Amino acid sequence: MSDTTLSRAEIIIQGTVQGVGFRPFVYRLARQNKVFGTIFNNDQGVIIEAEAARATIRDFIKNIHSTLPPLARITSLQQEWKSPQKGFTDFTILPSVCSKPSHAMIPADIALCRDCLRDITEPGNRRFSYPFTNCTNCGPRFTIVESIPYDRPMTSMKSFPLCPACRAEYEDPENRRFHAQPNACPVCGPSLTFHDAMGKQLLVSSPLQEISFALCQGKIAAMRGLGGFHLMVDAHSEWAVNRLRNKKGRKSKPLAVMTKNLESAASFCQLSQEAEELLSGTEHPIVLLPRKENGLARSLTPNIDIIGVMLPYTPLHSLLFTQEDCPQTLVMTSGNRSGAPIFTDSMAGVAGLREIADCFLLHNREIVTRVDDSVVKITSRGPQLLRRARGYVPSATPLDNTLPPLLACGAGLKSTFCLTRGQSAFLSQHIGDLFNLESLDFYKESIDHLTRLLQVEPEAVVCDLHPDYLSSHFARETGLPLYRVQHHHAHAAAVIAEHNIQGKVLALILDGSGLGDDNSLWGGEVLEADCSSYTRLGSLTSMLLPGGDAAAEEPWRMALSLLYTSGCNLDNVQLDSIEKTKQQALWQMMKQGFNCPSTTSCGRFFDGVAAILGVCLKADYEGQAAIELEALANQALGKQSIADLLASCSPHTNIIQTEQRLVLQQEDLLSLVLKEKAAGRETAKIALDFHLCLIKNLFTLLLKIAQQTRNTTVVLSGGCMQNSLLLEGLIILLEQVGFSVYTGQNIPVNDAGISLGQAVIGGLRHVSGSTNESA
Repeated sequence: MSDTTLSRAEIIIQGTVQGVGFRPFVYRLARQNKVFGTIFNNDQGVIIEAEAARATIRDFIKNIHSTLPPLARITSLQQEWKSPQKGFTDFTILPSVCSKPSHAMIPADIALCRDCLRDITEPGNRRFSYPFTNCTNCGPRFTIVESIPYDRPMTSMKSFPLCPACRAEYEDPENRRFHAQPNACPVCGPSLTFHDAMGKQLLVSSPLQEISFALCQGKIAAMRGLGGFHLMVDAHSEWAVNRLRNKKGRKSKPLAVMTKNLESAASFCQLSQEAEELLSGTEHPIVLLPRKENGLARSLTPNIDIIGVMLPYTPLHSLLFTQEDCPQTLVMTSGNRSGAPIFTDSMAGVAGLREIADCFLLHNREIVTRVDDSVVKITSRGPQLLRRARGYVPSATPLDNTLPPLLACGAGLKSTFCLTRGQSAFLSQHIGDLFNLESLDFYKESIDHLTRLLQVEPEAVVCDLHPDYLSSHFARETGLPLYRVQHHHAHAAAVIAEHNIQGKVLALILDGSGLGDDNSLWGGEVLEADCSSYTRLGSLTSMLLPGGDAAAEEPWRMALSLLYTSGCNLDNVQLDSIEKTKQQALWQMMKQGFNCPSTTSCGRFFDGVAAILGVCLKADYEGQAAIELEALANQALGKQSIADLLASCSPHTNIIQTEQRLVLQQEDLLSLVLKEKAAGRETAKIALDFHLCLIKNLFTLLLKIAQQTRNTTVVLSGGCMQNSLLLEGLIILLEQVGFSVYTGQNIPVNDAGISLGQAVIGGLRHVSGSTNESA
């Protein structure tokens, strides 16, 4: 048929194409190309009927691909020629239709765009100073949507009928607020209220002015935001920061800040171009950046030279910083009780935070789904997500295989879950540590919400080997076919899935601990693996874990463990701040083998070395000892090249071959630390030497295994790979000898990525009919 023949095509587009201005974009494109027809949302995505000459329709489709709106993502576009023509004379946007299980994707929440920022800061604009301004290019999405299709009646904005002016914008395809579901203004939209410490509403002319004045006075303010509550104080005030720490019971864990703009951020941290782009991008995550010595409170990040920074990402935040009394930089930390999820409901937030906060800034737009701020650090490979939440969830991870619908339940720490649908995996937002009923309730409500939103009905469930994780208990209670996946295999599979790696890899997984298939605690492993199976080919040598889980909270226990294993005498141990009776009791426990499971954990090895050096004997938060040890090493590193230092580092590496695997002995590295400490070497320099020698030792272990297996594709994962020195050093050495190296970028390398690996492994087992454990 000739390209000039009048034809009709049906075009089905799937991906992130709802709630991102996609239909008005197609509408304008159709009019420009003189294409007639219709467009509407349905369960499958976006459906277009187009009539024009065939060549015109082909160009129209090419233009859709090449000129997409910035937030839209196409995962599938199917086009079929139809007959006869319907004689369309215009191009029309039709109402949404919903009848079958949905394949549509809900977009993540999007940071305030420049156009809306101009609206709220421009005197005379009808949205001047309005804190809930948005358009199709920005604003709440995931946190307000209740169901598919993404239309206003299916969101928490259904409680706010549009006024005539907003209705006109909403119905005008040429307006950037066309079908912007959260569209609102001061006449018809949500509003702010100011409350005292007991939650009593105070009638004030400007809630924002009141909260700013309170912050200026050093008070603690609780603000209900986009995905939950934040606690705020003046980040310049040592007194205010320490008061917040004391009242929240957060002794030394680093606190993130929000600052007015990039210029303000540059005054207290080192900004690269990549950092600036991340801070001001559509996601607006917390970005971990090197601190400068300046006017910010030192107590924000005790013993650490890195600070988490974000810029205002909602109009509410932006307007807060325009108030005359507002400090330029604010602590912006999760509004929760220690260990519990962030509050979302106004009444619950006031009840839960009134013993911490001096005042409250509330609004009346319901938060359907709680979502924390995302956390990103910058590596040589680009941005690396450490906490995947606001701005990134619920975007899909494309898969190489088509999987059945299933639920992967994650691990215990930094919990997430994962749902699969066809060739897409949907990793949940950060849930947190599943150690209490509040977190378990959040976990369950999030699973219910996302399965409903994605219209996924799991036919199988996957969990960790560890039977005592609450996620494992939940998996068993579903009654679905159950697949149990080894922790470190899931870590490896998450990276394999993210990068679509073909064939087997050598996976170096370094973390705190995970139950091995031999029922011991692993944590320093080399696996040869794909997404179907794995073989354990190497590990660190086993250490005692005196007191079990208590060793992670009290690194001094691991110090004694390392010294005991190395043959030291307790009389020669110097841990002055730990009572001698406690040391003696623990020493006896190890002698008798009482409550001292063995582990190959690299995380606990870091803890032990940090405690021996006096860096951290008792941890207030997960990973504190290793984080502070890395900070000291970075101080010693300064502006030196890690590649040059590694080239000149030649530690003795002791690797023994057992019947099962190669085992890297840590005794020589421990001896180096003890010798340098005894010689009076600076602690920071010892910390750097330890990192360099460990990197070289791990590299040598990988090299030996690669020679045995003829495999030079390496995956690096596990929570220890959040250590920039360790990760960068390994990448440098491996790439120098021609290895292909992969690590988590969009999927966290910590336990938050476990559920993706579980989903892929469990899904392939389910498809193949492999053995599963009856639930």
